[in-house]
Amino acid sequence: MRIHQLILFVLLVIFISCSKTPLKQYKTENVIIVVVDGQRNSESWQDTSYQYMPNFSAEIEGSGAVFTQFYNNGPTYTTAGFSAITTGVYQNINNGGTELPLYPSIFQYFLKKDTLSNKNACIINSKDKLEVLGNCKNSMWNNQYLPFTDCGIDGIGSGYRDDSITLNRFLNVLSESNPKLALIGFREPDFTAHSGSWDGYIQAIKNTDKHIFNIWEFINNSPNYAGKTTIFITNDHGRHLDGVADGFRSHGDNCKGCKHVNLFAFGPDFKKGVFQNNRELIDISATISELLHLNSSYGNGEVMFELFEENN
Repeated sequence: MRIHQLILFVLLVIFISCSKTPLKQYKTENVIIVVVDGQRNSESWQDTSYQYMPNFSAEIEGSGAVFTQFYNNGPTYTTAGFSAITTGVYQNINNGGTELPLYPSIFQYFLKKDTLSNKNACIINSKDKLEVLGNCKNSMWNNQYLPFTDCGIDGIGSGYRDDSITLNRFLNVLSESNPKLALIGFREPDFTAHSGSWDGYIQAIKNTDKHIFNIWEFINNSPNYAGKTTIFITNDHGRHLDGVADGFRSHGDNCKGCKHVNLFAFGPDFKKGVFQNNRELIDISATISELLHLNSSYGNGEVMFELFEENN
């Protein structure tokens, strides 16, 4: 190589290295996603009295951001809603746990980025079928970078378990393994509503409110998590509005009751207050990818930059 070509090559390398935009540094070190399965907006955050969610309204709401216009803009059933949250892609996926998501999840992106033990990323859910969230069909990612999963009684095909058991297992995993990226899913509002018991459905919402408060207290009293953890609380789908099909008992169409869900976001990099921006489930994974510097190349969501403090 001639000397002038060598000089040009060196200058080009220097220019490229200097022109890279440095990654923004965030205070968030851990992310926890809490998903309440099938809780209708009208019985939760749309009801400003919070009569069924006293712990959320008294202890949690004022600490973070509440989105009032948050939606599932894809299929409004359980596995599709959860996979939209974890992959950033809406997909018509089998709802019985017999099909993997098409694309990798934020858990796989995370484990690939830092080559960590799978205990650093975990999915814990009361429904056995949601173990599929830990893997994907994509040939470049299938059976690779798999998070720790604890779903249902003992994985796919074993049946559902009580949310109280799921809560205890989740808190044990946080205590023993200190995962940096974790998802917990509670089944009770959805499961009880399908039975047709209104009183049971309402009690399930109250029970879940207590479970979430237990997680909130643990996080804020843990030296591993306090002050450096971002939390998202949301739903996979809602339920039919009254007068649509069989009302609260079911879900799965495009009525506003099924699509309109909740989002609460709290963390050291986020603002507080009420946000009326139109946002959707797939934006959660995009925002987590921004916080943790993940290359979520298949995700279709948008980062919710309106959440971030101005000095970030």
